Amino acid sequence: MTTTTPKFILAGRLNRDYFITAEGKLVLDTLGGNLPYAAAGFKLWESAPPPGLLARVGEDYPQQWIDDLDRHGFDTRGIHILPEAVDVRDFYVYTDKATRVTGDPIPHFSRLGLPFPKSLLGYKDTTNALDSRTRLSPLSLRPEDIPEAYKEANAAHFCPLDYLTHSLLPATLHQLGVTTITLDPASSYMNPTFWLDVPSLITGLTAFIPAEEDLRNLFQGQSDDLWEMAESLAAYGCELIVIKRGKRGQLLYDAASKSRWEIPAYDARVVNPTGVGDAFCGGFLAGFRKTYDPLEAVLYGNISASIVAEGFGPFFALDVLESLPAARRDHLRQAIRKV
Repeated sequence: MTTTTPKFILAGRLNRDYFITAEGKLVLDTLGGNLPYAAAGFKLWESAPPPGLLARVGEDYPQQWIDDLDRHGFDTRGIHILPEAVDVRDFYVYTDKATRVTGDPIPHFSRLGLPFPKSLLGYKDTTNALDSRTRLSPLSLRPEDIPEAYKEANAAHFCPLDYLTHSLLPATLHQLGVTTITLDPASSYMNPTFWLDVPSLITGLTAFIPAEEDLRNLFQGQSDDLWEMAESLAAYGCELIVIKRGKRGQLLYDAASKSRWEIPAYDARVVNPTGVGDAFCGGFLAGFRKTYDPLEAVLYGNISASIVAEGFGPFFALDVLESLPAARRDHLRQAIRKV
């Protein structure tokens, strides 16, 4: 285990993933969650010192997977193992290389004529559940979860987490002197029900990085114009709004200059789209801290996403040729369009 002080913190979820690929291939009980993919996207550009990972898991979470993260160059001192079992299973199906659906796994196994795995018995899909504004869950991160060694970090990214974690932890890091904070909001509160609550999460962020579908869901009945949505959110005191649009790339709104940019997705050979949005965010943080140029940061994130999409699991991206990310970034730079 590393003993250095991380400059960067990545906070998110560690899951046990179960999914069916667009080709009908089963992937059962593997390291998943948004955190390892964001970490891989980050580490493609910045490897030392190891970034600090912040998450909560139950005592039943495979220790081998945490050890694997440590072996691949991540600081795992911020992964808190609770003295109880916690269900972190996540099941999903790809109907094609871009469309992911969730729900009851039984019909999907039946449709494909596949035996139902015992390890999925009792699984309940909570994808559409809304967060609580007042009650922490066992997996909600608390300020006391931040290790002393992490308190000298200067940048952090928050993967999709529950509303209360996103309310508490960024403010705590600001108080500790963290100057760059980016946040990818969760679908569980990007909902009109939270219309009056979301602005308080955005104030003081360096970058707010929602997926297009979540942003449209939040703005139901308010606006259909993505640029209008971006300007509205930036007005609450956020420097940058980056809208992730899947295979259509990203939109970037810079509040200071009121600039608008469109960046197409790098034309990658998509094998598995799991974690690409999270990898984008990790790459964005690395790029922003390297260059302090938001447009360059989007390019870094875009390329991280393209590489993660070309294989299975978060560690695949860490084995590519060292020169590949920069070569792709330089090629994609030519396709940027100012709106």
